[in-house]
Amino acid sequence: MESAGGNIDRESGAGSSSLIEVEDLKVTYYLERDDRELVAVEGVSFSVNTGEFLTVLGPSGCGKTTVLNVIAGLVHPSAGRVAVDGMPVRGPGPDRAVVFQNYALLPWRTVYDNVRFGIEMAKPKLPTSTNAIEETIELVGLQDFRNSYPHELSGGMQQRVGLARALVSDPQILLMDEPLGAVDALTREVMRAELERIIGETGKTVVFITHSIDEAILLGDRVVVFQSNPGSVREIIPVGLDRPRHGEHVQGDPTFGELRHYIWTLLKDEATASVRGDRG
Repeated sequence: MESAGGNIDRESGAGSSSLIEVEDLKVTYYLERDDRELVAVEGVSFSVNTGEFLTVLGPSGCGKTTVLNVIAGLVHPSAGRVAVDGMPVRGPGPDRAVVFQNYALLPWRTVYDNVRFGIEMAKPKLPTSTNAIEETIELVGLQDFRNSYPHELSGGMQQRVGLARALVSDPQILLMDEPLGAVDALTREVMRAELERIIGETGKTVVFITHSIDEAILLGDRVVVFQSNPGSVREIIPVGLDRPRHGEHVQGDPTFGELRHYIWTLLKDEATASVRGDRG
């Protein structure tokens, strides 16, 4: 492999079957208070292959979550095209599930009933399967906590419940919006490894938003780097590291270091300007 700043094939993976296609996407919001339109993202294009783990990285406010919400069918594009399995996205569907940063668990429900909620909310309606719920709870390692309530769980355990709730209806695609952002650093390390294991076992296609360069590399098959003003894709970078990737040996790998350095060079100017702006 060439150095990360050199002759890497930025679009490796082409030729695989594209499950998600985003073409020249534009999303604008009307700001009533200022009586003007805000362009959140413009000219965004990328694809996600079947079974791929795509990580999306970029500064705050660059439109990462907006794009994820368009794929989920929660936000309608102002222009461009988003398709899943060749069909234009018109709204939410059973082929896609969203995992949120803040867990979004129902506090009055047990682990079992929170996971069951994923089946209850599916459209079209799915039959409730006790086996599916139990198997999914076991997949995320919470079989001993099936009768516990959210307040009795750690942050990492709560996020596993959120993941199980998304998985229980067996979607093709997981859309994950900074799902590890609300846990502490040590828990985050453990959850990365668990997430890699779970996705490896289920074979789901994943779009995963993060602010962490390390996380983007450790989890992603490719990294989509966004830039701001307006939000757009700056570069798409293949990772090319063998799995599994948890463990100190991975971050000590020269390829990891090259990738991390290269991605930082893409982001550092915006990151620096943002910090200086925050400080007045």
